[in-house]
Amino acid sequence: MGRERPAALTVDGAGSITDVPGIRVGQAQRTGDGWLTGTTVVLPSDGGAVAGVDVRGGGPGTRETDALDPRTVVDRVHAVVLTGGSALGLAAVDGVVQRLLDAGVGFPVGGPGEVVPIVPAAVVFDLGRGGVWRHHPDAALGAEALDAASTEVREGVVGAGTGTRVGGLKGGVGTASARLADGATVGALVVVNAVGSAVDPATGELWAARHCRDGDLPALRRPDPADLASYRTIAEAAVAPPPGTATCLAVVATDATLTKAQCAKVSGLGHDGLARAIDPVHTMLDGDTVFTLATGSAPAPDLPAFQALLAEAARCVTRAVARAVLAAHTVAGLPSYRDVLPSALP
Repeated sequence: MGRERPAALTVDGAGSITDVPGIRVGQAQRTGDGWLTGTTVVLPSDGGAVAGVDVRGGGPGTRETDALDPRTVVDRVHAVVLTGGSALGLAAVDGVVQRLLDAGVGFPVGGPGEVVPIVPAAVVFDLGRGGVWRHHPDAALGAEALDAASTEVREGVVGAGTGTRVGGLKGGVGTASARLADGATVGALVVVNAVGSAVDPATGELWAARHCRDGDLPALRRPDPADLASYRTIAEAAVAPPPGTATCLAVVATDATLTKAQCAKVSGLGHDGLARAIDPVHTMLDGDTVFTLATGSAPAPDLPAFQALLAEAARCVTRAVARAVLAAHTVAGLPSYRDVLPSALP
């Protein structure tokens, strides 16, 4: 279980949230010397994106989520930050905000350059997983993640997924996308850090695998009894963490033109995607939060098309969870799925 693994995988057949035109992702992390944490930034174009959110976990850590209420004045956000460090990690948002402010990107409140960047954020708990409790993302790490923004998304032990776990196994970052019949694109990025498990204890298979498409994953099979027994031992030894020390986060993005209320509805269906991939989910120990960004470069959908977008958004979240778990490698005593259940891999 200790053999060398790449730090992260690159998206292939599953697609990526950056298949949505105008969306970029930046990630930065700190590892070694007591560190095991990171930050992921999802960045729309400078004009921002209409956004919504749905928070369902019992122990959330968030920033600026009230601004996404359809009844509020702010109509667009300029980035979404997902970060480790629990509430301490919200400091990473300051670095993102300052970078956007320097670039003149934000909600206009006065003359030229007088803007306030709107940057909602949510955290996962990873304090102490690298060895030092006080090590958490700060403004410098947030700025570093923003500076790294591109259309290439790395998966696994990277960004906000660096110190994550899911059940007794290593968590991580995953992403997936789909093209809809009306020409719109939808994609999702997830950070998997759940109290619940991504693995069916009866078979050793990923709960999400049955919902994945050809090309999302390698040709997985049921693991052999010895590997399954090893997994069950790890799962049974995983002690339920204290309240608020887990959490799955997701960002769904689409180029469809949506209202804030519609974005909130998409976020709600995103939680259905989590529920297909993790059991249990939305517990009092998790802070599960899903954001949605709509860039508006494609037309507004009619009701049937919106229904299709909702369904595909949920599927993208499920597929992204599977990608995250499979891309993760063993680190800091947190064993990965592919190291504990290698017989499931081709």
